[in-house]
Amino acid sequence: MGAPNPGMFASTTDEWPTPPRLFAALDAEFHFTLDVCASDVNAKCARYYTRAQDGLAQDWPGSCWMNPPYGVEIGKWVAKAQRESRRSVVVCLLPARTDTGWWHDHVMRAAEVRFIRGRLSFGGVRQEERRAASGAHNAPFPSVVAVFRPGSSGPPVCSAITRDGIPCDEMTLFGLEAS
Repeated sequence: MGAPNPGMFASTTDEWPTPPRLFAALDAEFHFTLDVCASDVNAKCARYYTRAQDGLAQDWPGSCWMNPPYGVEIGKWVAKAQRESRRSVVVCLLPARTDTGWWHDHVMRAAEVRFIRGRLSFGGVRQEERRAASGAHNAPFPSVVAVFRPGSSGPPVCSAITRDGIPCDEMTLFGLEAS
C-alpha cells in the first residue's frame, strides 16, 4: 500500500474561498444579506465580517452565509451558526467531517444537510498553495452545505447537490443514465 496523500489529512491553509457557481445557486435560494466569515477580497455579500471584526463576537441578523476557516476553530463557528439560527437562517459550507464533535453536536441539529457530489474546486489567492499541499486542484476533503433555520433542532433532512448547487436526482446521484 502506498503512502497516504498528506492533503487528505491536513492543509497548509484554513481559507477555502467559496466557489462562485455554488454560492450563486444558494444565494438565489436564500438571498443572503450577511457573509459572517469574509475578507475584503472574498466577501460574498455587501455586508460582511472580517477576521478583525470577529464574526464570532457579532450578531448575525438576516439571511447569513458562512464559509468558516476550516482549522481548529471550525467548531466554534458551527456552534455560533446553530445559536444564531434561533432568529436567522444560516447556510454553511463545511467539510464533511462526520467523525468530529462539532458535526455531532451541531450539524446534526441543522434543518438540512446537503452533501456535495464530488470534490469542490476552490479558487482564489491561495489556489497554488492548496494545489501544492494536496497534489490536486480539488479540495482534499468532501463538502456539505448545512442549513440552520429558526425552530429546527434536527435531525437534518439529508440530500445531495452537485458542485454547482443543483439538487441531484437519483439518476444523477448514482451516475445512471435514463433509458
